[in-house]
Amino acid sequence: MTAFLDSHQLLPELQSAYRKHHSIETVVHKIVSDILQAADSGKVTLLGMLDMSATFDTVGHTILLDRLYKSFGISSAVMSWVKSYITSRTQAVHIGEDQFSTSTVVCSVVSHKAAY
Repeated sequence: MTAFLDSHQLLPELQSAYRKHHSIETVVHKIVSDILQAADSGKVTLLGMLDMSATFDTVGHTILLDRLYKSFGISSAVMSWVKSYITSRTQAVHIGEDQFSTSTVVCSVVSHKAAY
């Protein structure tokens, strides 16, 4: 899927998440570089910080599949793979030898940028 997104240039140019050779260090380097260049040019420099605790949220699997198709054009074999991966999944809590009730997973954690 990453190759498809890259080859069709569907990810924002400066997005570091979900990309090879990109990380939080890549983001920090870009930010520091931009600040230093602006300051060296005599420009007013401002850094706004955001609370990223709500960056990730959940999305229903039906909505996720619909978005992958409509927004990114993912279909056929890749869509079948994604659908089979997220369909009929269950989760349970295990503590020692005890297992608590099993529930069906109907949503996934996704980045807001990816979901919308």
